Amino acid sequence: MKFGVNTFIWSASVDRSTLDLLPRIKERGFDGVELPMFGAANFPAAEVRRAVDESDLECTICSVLGNGLSVISEDATVRRTTRTHLEACIQAAAAAGATLIAGPLYSPVGYLPGRRRTPTEWSAAVECYQALGPTLAQHGVQLAIEPLNRFETYFLNTAADAFTLCDEIDHPSVGILFDTFHANIEEKDVAAACLSVGRHLKHMHTCENDRGTPGSGHIDWRGVFDALRTLQYDGWLTIESFGFSISELSAAAAIWRDLAITPEAIAFDGVQFLKQSAAAIAAA
Repeated sequence: MKFGVNTFIWSASVDRSTLDLLPRIKERGFDGVELPMFGAANFPAAEVRRAVDESDLECTICSVLGNGLSVISEDATVRRTTRTHLEACIQAAAAAGATLIAGPLYSPVGYLPGRRRTPTEWSAAVECYQALGPTLAQHGVQLAIEPLNRFETYFLNTAADAFTLCDEIDHPSVGILFDTFHANIEEKDVAAACLSVGRHLKHMHTCENDRGTPGSGHIDWRGVFDALRTLQYDGWLTIESFGFSISELSAAAAIWRDLAITPEAIAFDGVQFLKQSAAAIAAA
């Protein structure tokens, strides 16, 4: 397995100051970084590729859909625009040297219409992701769809629903991002839910129940690592948290207090815990 960290711990965007952190991130035991991409036009793909190569790191991309974008919109024009946006993001990810783009790429985070999803919305999502298949294959990029908790989306909340969605999409480049933070809210058993995504598991966000340092809360890490061993998962274990002194990130993630001594302690202490846990399971 490979160990990554999302740079939202340090910055809300990708700029020179973010990329200057990469050597230190490498020194502290990470194999890669996860960088946010909100749109291809403003993403410095060439600069990112140089920086990760120079730091001997790998790169994954996380993304969300902004307002006005949705693959499940009732408006066909919005759906087409969103598909074009995602195709551009896939191409930019490949240009940056990333082989995976992940996130809740169906509707904006926080969009809650006050009802359950509809069969029409479900079909629209399946159609869009199937249509993205050729672009993903062409550029060697995997897409990992993320279920979120009920307070952030109504469309996809559980591992079971994500599995069904990916079964219907039926494309080898499309799978699931399993996030232990969201699963802790929505699943009866986080480890069992992780196991249930089976062959569709493409990416892991290894987050504590409060977004703090992995190992400091009540996530069943032994069960999660047992599940990953059963699945023979050898992909990324990425720590995703947010700098609690960065106002836009604190507001977006509803973080109103310090989750550790410093935000980067979540990363640097957390990766040691994850490595020790992975080694213990491998040796069992």
